[in-house]
Amino acid sequence: MSHVRVPPTVMVLSGVVSVQFGGALAAKLIERMGAPGTVGLRLALAVPILLLIARPSIRRRSKRDLLAVFAFGIVLGLMNLSFYLSLERLPLGVAVTIEFIGPLGLAAAMSRRRRDLIAVAAAGLGVILVNGHELSAVDWLGVGFAATAGALWACYILLSAETGRRFDQLDGLALAMVVATAITVPLGIGSAGSELVQPDVLAIGLTIALLSSVLPYSLETLALRNMRPAVFGILMSLEPAVGATAGFLILRQQLDAIQLLGMACVVGASITITRTSRSEAPDI
Repeated sequence: MSHVRVPPTVMVLSGVVSVQFGGALAAKLIERMGAPGTVGLRLALAVPILLLIARPSIRRRSKRDLLAVFAFGIVLGLMNLSFYLSLERLPLGVAVTIEFIGPLGLAAAMSRRRRDLIAVAAAGLGVILVNGHELSAVDWLGVGFAATAGALWACYILLSAETGRRFDQLDGLALAMVVATAITVPLGIGSAGSELVQPDVLAIGLTIALLSSVLPYSLETLALRNMRPAVFGILMSLEPAVGATAGFLILRQQLDAIQLLGMACVVGASITITRTSRSEAPDI
């Protein structure tokens, strides 16, 4: 029986929807036990599933292979922690829009075209607008956490591609998740304590682990084997819109007109880069 080949684009876009709705559920859990506890629980529950699926081994691995996994895991853990810290202070759609500057900037930097640099400047304007018209009311700490998550997201794209080239299937991702969990779980235990083992918290945490870790990271890691990092960054252009939709449906978070305009600037900038880079991209 022939295997059905899922296009990398479908994998990435499916991951977008999954991770944003997982983020909306995480935002609800963050209200109860804080960002460190939520991210630690999510990764701790995701790791056994990935290890069971991948069954990775570090035998006969070079130092460079292990270094790539270790770096990937550190970035993975800190990226998630930074983003969840931003969700404590910002609406989901706003946090995702600010974070998105990371992969968008990566895509533009790789193309090095003036048109793309202008698009990134427009996206920067969008980030300003998405915070609303009253700058005195902006939670700058939340903005800082989201921007940090964006920078780490750009690093994640590069390291995920490198890890995918060095390890078969999901082996590298599973090992990186172990590293990320080792970083975040101690922080989560210190923050949330016994809340982490409450039955309802565990059920929600497992759902978030599947939606925000197992499914999207697996799809992205597999897709990046046949997709340039710049193209991956371009395909993530729906992240802000999907995040805003998930925030509205699950969290009842509404954005005003100027914030939606800012989001449109970011998405429009990504579409511009998509059109510029299409001639350079391989068939996917």
